Amino acid sequence: MSTQSCGSDCNRVLLLHGIWMTGFEMGRLKSSLSDQGFTVDVFRYPSITGTPVENAQMLDRYIRQKKFPCLHLVAHSLGGLVLLNLFDRFPGQPPGRVVLLGSPVQGSKVARRLVAQSWTRMLIGQAGERGLVDGAPPWRGERALGVIAGTSGLGVGRLLGGLSGESDGTVLVSETRIDHATETRFHPAGHMGLLFSSRVATDVAEFLRKGCFPDQVTR
Repeated sequence: MSTQSCGSDCNRVLLLHGIWMTGFEMGRLKSSLSDQGFTVDVFRYPSITGTPVENAQMLDRYIRQKKFPCLHLVAHSLGGLVLLNLFDRFPGQPPGRVVLLGSPVQGSKVARRLVAQSWTRMLIGQAGERGLVDGAPPWRGERALGVIAGTSGLGVGRLLGGLSGESDGTVLVSETRIDHATETRFHPAGHMGLLFSSRVATDVAEFLRKGCFPDQVTR
């Protein structure tokens, strides 16, 4: 459970995109959270040419420069691995809550298959180290963390990696599991669909406000 408190008046949110993305893809979620009273920014980082640790260092500098008194963090896919590296390497972040969307914190079967082939290795670039190949550092439970995983099974990952098991089409549900996470929620959405679902946006907003998802579902 979190060792940091976060008041209900904290409304600042920073979004992190996933691999091969620019941050533009976070627009729908950003708009949804803004409509619900949050002040939302997007942190952009080089997902291929920078390692998760290097990108965590960039994120740490950004947060410190902004001097946020309180900050919620919401990350999609690889962005979640950057966040876990942030808390592992750079503790003492502003209080706030964290939500991960389809983040393969245990490492990605699809990514491992891509790096195993010389002609597809460049698609992962530097994102494997302490990230998509190795898996992220462990979560120590220093604040409320919510995990949202998709279960539609439809996505490019099925073509690239031959996924078997419950997944969002790119990331296996088992790859999103985090020890000491506050709560986990499942949605019948694809990997990118998590960013465009109004139900997911509602769950994210509720977790940021209260530290739990609405109408709690256990699994």
